[in-house]
Amino acid sequence: MTTTVLLVDDQPLLRMGFRMVLESQPDLTVVGEAGDGATAVRLTAELTPDVVLMDVRMPGVDGIEATRRIVAAGGFSRVLILTTFDLDHYAFAGLRAGASGFLLKDVPPDDLLAGIRTVAAGDAVVAPSTTRRLLDGFAHRLPDLGGGSGDGAGDRPSRAAAGRVGADRLARLTDREHDVLGEVAAGLSNAEIAARLVLSEATVKTHVGRILGKLELRDRVQAVVFAYEVGLIRPSAKPPHHPG
Repeated sequence: MTTTVLLVDDQPLLRMGFRMVLESQPDLTVVGEAGDGATAVRLTAELTPDVVLMDVRMPGVDGIEATRRIVAAGGFSRVLILTTFDLDHYAFAGLRAGASGFLLKDVPPDDLLAGIRTVAAGDAVVAPSTTRRLLDGFAHRLPDLGGGSGDGAGDRPSRAAAGRVGADRLARLTDREHDVLGEVAAGLSNAEIAARLVLSEATVKTHVGRILGKLELRDRVQAVVFAYEVGLIRPSAKPPHHPG
């Protein structure tokens, strides 16, 4: 089965490099390229790629807004964010917009290929524990937790509204599913959750699938973000220092 990929980056040389790496693989095909977010949204709708490899910093419509529009359209294309720094808050804005994970732009080719295949298979390429750590560090810098585009104190009403909506969605879960979500949000793997809750790993996997379905989430990364938004997990009191 071939996985189709749309390359989105405003630097043609980078797109060329990614294309060469991807097309060296028999199971990966580049179906298009875009140099800005608006073109990425249009081509995603036209070409329905399995994976959109998305740069974040582009002129005009950036990768975050493009990701939001692609996800809102309700298609099956999954977005994999490309970022320069592993603590880049733009990448986490992208995760909150619905991306399935992120990779560094200088990622080794094998990791790039593995990441694309993982996202295409329906999983995330960022470990939940890593997502938790970075959310802790950048929660104070992210825009509106309700998914809007505002910033600053003006977001407080929408944050409260998002919390109420999240609580309503959380009520859809059984007590056991609530427990499993808490462990997922804490960064535990299925095997670790199984050991902690005295369940089989297969049962945990089933619970995770049901949780994602009931909460209308795409993957474990989104589950961690959701858990943060509704208060199941809390940001660190002192976020780690990050220059810039």
